[in-house]
Amino acid sequence: MQEQRQVVEVDTDQTKPKRFVFVLLDKFSMLSFASALDSLRIANRMSNKELYSWILLGEGGDVVSCSAGTTFKLDDDLIELARDDVILLCGGVDVQISTTKKVLNWLRREARKGLKIAGLCTGAYTMAKAGLLDGKKATIHWENADSFAEEFDEVELTKSVFLLEGNRMTTAGGTSSIDLMLKVIAENHGEELANAVADQMIYSSIRTDQDTQRLSTPTRIGVRHPKLSQVIQMMEKNIEEPISPSILAKDVGMSTRQLERLFRRYLNRSPKRYYMELRLQKARNLLMQTDMSVINVALACGFASPSHFSKCYRAHYNTTPYRERGAQASRLSV
Repeated sequence: MQEQRQVVEVDTDQTKPKRFVFVLLDKFSMLSFASALDSLRIANRMSNKELYSWILLGEGGDVVSCSAGTTFKLDDDLIELARDDVILLCGGVDVQISTTKKVLNWLRREARKGLKIAGLCTGAYTMAKAGLLDGKKATIHWENADSFAEEFDEVELTKSVFLLEGNRMTTAGGTSSIDLMLKVIAENHGEELANAVADQMIYSSIRTDQDTQRLSTPTRIGVRHPKLSQVIQMMEKNIEEPISPSILAKDVGMSTRQLERLFRRYLNRSPKRYYMELRLQKARNLLMQTDMSVINVALACGFASPSHFSKCYRAHYNTTPYRERGAQASRLSV
């Protein structure tokens, strides 16, 4: 039986399909890549026209592995592109390692032509390293936000699902590639086609650049208590200079003892303990994702001395910051 589908009529005077160039960095996120690619494929299918085409490039031009270990055959090396091509830079884990000099030089060269360039998942890191996001707003996966903010203070990092800043685009990873591509499709060929693509993907909640990438604090901690959520948000925003529990309590209109009871009841730990865990989590991200010295990591996470930082880190993670950094370096060199 022949497949039936309703074709969306698209008015277009383009003589050839718009080409998207997927640049696959080593250990790229397959979800981010596939979400973007399939959005383009379905747009062609729903319009019954070849609106979009694509190629896969990467350093060396042979094969590249995604973060799940699956290998992909590339169409070519980092070749010279046409001025109307769109680059989709697909990042993933250990993006610092896959951001090589060759990739950076190629990106800068193509950027000088005025090409549109998007960073999917951690691709924003490579764009920032190439200087393509200086003075612009950008987003990146929340797990990489701490290290990104420390390294690129000339970029205004946001928590948005995706962002379009002129000819620069960034996404937070995962399914946010769908949201970006639906936005692009709508701008190119109208909302009707974009909605038809979303419908085919069973994607019922299309997000905008005003939506944030992480779950709300109550959803994330599994507790819906407005004052508790407010205190946690204050903690998350004040890692480098921690606020005392007494001031936190006062700011939400309760006593320190009431705040203690609230944390014990819902999170089974004291406010001080919870705050410490947030700071140590950020510290671990910085140790694993940046070249910051241990003492600078300690200061960035509100610890007055390296010895106190090391003691707290070992108590929580059962290893020292120095050993953590060393183990990470060994893993990346394999």
